[in-house]
Amino acid sequence: MLRSFKELEVWQKAYSLARDVYRVTATFPNDERFGLISQTRRAAVSIPSNIAEGYSRDTTRDYIRSLWIANGSLAELETQLMLAQDLAFGERDAVTRTLGSLTEVQVLLRALIESLRRKEARQRAPRQERHEAQAALTSSAPDPLRSSPQGEA
Repeated sequence: MLRSFKELEVWQKAYSLARDVYRVTATFPNDERFGLISQTRRAAVSIPSNIAEGYSRDTTRDYIRSLWIANGSLAELETQLMLAQDLAFGERDAVTRTLGSLTEVQVLLRALIESLRRKEARQRAPRQERHEAQAALTSSAPDPLRSSPQGEA
């Protein structure tokens, strides 16, 4: 059992990705400081932050929700890095390597989401079975407030 989000491989890779993004964007043109640099860095920081937040949440459902937010930030970051590459911002090889790291994080993150979805489904199944059994008992039990069929009382 993991004791901390820092032990998650996906968090470690996402954290490393965020550091790489800071290094790559440091070589972008200065006039992009409040534009693409700022947006790209925020998206990159959001990924490990949301993984950590989700890990610390109370329920599996909340954890999954945070991971989907991280996944959205990954898509945002990918778009921004592709734009930077197309505009020839930064060192081309560094941007390409960063996009490769991003893909690795995407694969790990989606695998974690699917694993947690299966876990949540297993946890929900016994509760659902109990609920269905209670509903069946309730529907087969006579209702004391209703009159009995054919005038029997």
